[in-house]
Amino acid sequence: MSNSQANSAVYVRDAMLPAEHPPAMETGIIKWLRENLFSGPLNTILTLVGLVAIYSVLSGILPWLFRSVWVANSLGECRSIITATFGEGATGACWAVIRERWTQFIFGFYPSHLYWRPVLAFLLLLAALAPVLFTHLPRKSLWFSILYPALGFWLLWGGTIWIPVVAMAGFALGWLALRVLQPIGGTILATIAAVVVPILWWLLLAGPVAQQLQAILPIGIEAVRSDKFGGFVLAFTIGITGIAFSLPMGIILALGRRSDMLLVKALCVGFIEFIRGVPLITLLFTASLLLNYFLPPGTNFDIILRVIIMVTLFSAAYIAEVIRGGLAALPRGQYEAADALGLDYWKAQRLIIMPQALKISIPGIVSSFIGLFKDTTLVIFVGLLDPLKGITDAVRASIEWKGIYWEPYIFVGGIFFLICFSMSRYSMYLERKLQREHR
Repeated sequence: MSNSQANSAVYVRDAMLPAEHPPAMETGIIKWLRENLFSGPLNTILTLVGLVAIYSVLSGILPWLFRSVWVANSLGECRSIITATFGEGATGACWAVIRERWTQFIFGFYPSHLYWRPVLAFLLLLAALAPVLFTHLPRKSLWFSILYPALGFWLLWGGTIWIPVVAMAGFALGWLALRVLQPIGGTILATIAAVVVPILWWLLLAGPVAQQLQAILPIGIEAVRSDKFGGFVLAFTIGITGIAFSLPMGIILALGRRSDMLLVKALCVGFIEFIRGVPLITLLFTASLLLNYFLPPGTNFDIILRVIIMVTLFSAAYIAEVIRGGLAALPRGQYEAADALGLDYWKAQRLIIMPQALKISIPGIVSSFIGLFKDTTLVIFVGLLDPLKGITDAVRASIEWKGIYWEPYIFVGGIFFLICFSMSRYSMYLERKLQREHR
């Protein structure tokens, strides 16, 4: 600065001012409220209307919840306790019905002296899912995850142990056919054999072999009929089995729909579009009433297994479209990179294409799984006692709890919310874990 400019300056600051707090309207909760709830006339009106609506709902629900009764033997006793405590005309929640009948909501009409079996099956399910869901666990424990379906089936239904053993033997024979024929006849022939051999084993040989093994070495536990299943035991059995089998089936259907082979593509497209164009209830009625007409005479096909098959096929069609969207989202360069490495079709899909497509498809896949688990309540239409409608109606049919309404539905809905919310949170965890983009 020149001397003339320095002399003409009226005031030059030579010290910094002390720091001061920001204005109250520009920080903290006041700023957040002003920006998000009262940023303009329309937003202010909507906020006030929302607060009135929330107040109206809570003013009716909270007193009902605060006057809850947890210990009573009937609905009449609940109402008497509420009247004696809070006065004439008072209303309150009667959670005593959950305290008295929670086993029925969980186990349905499963024999009470065998409750240990579904509990053990559930605990073993958690152990089987752990190495699948969390990759940092030892990979050797995946063998237990592979064997768990047979063990879980035997614990829930009981009977001879040889039925699940010969059923798992079918998968072993399919894997053996794949390994033996792949070097000889190529991948396509080996894959067809891996599918056909287990089906022939299950249809023709599994039953007689199981009977012979049972005659030689009788090992079994008390059998439980399917009409004894109900509540969340039934929901978990159908939901988890459908989820486990619909994902690989959906992957195969998605690959088949994008195949260059006309027959394979036509079959996959026809299956997917037919299943997606038919309501699930229609398929359940088909499983309940019509499926036996297509089976050999004298075949006794369990109703729960029939429902599981239809639910799995229904979910697989939707998952196939979700995965097809993930495949379509991949850049063409990924396919060209696989070709440049000299990989064949299956190695390219397994090592390069499918891992990326599945990562992209995680939100849609988990959404389909959540919808599948909630759709297990539709089995009430084929005579199975789901936890939402079947068991609730059974509880309300008793004299003690006749007239109860909201409490069972809130209890069952809360459990469904916890399960579905947990699946959603795991989906977000998996997306964060697989995030590999450079930033």
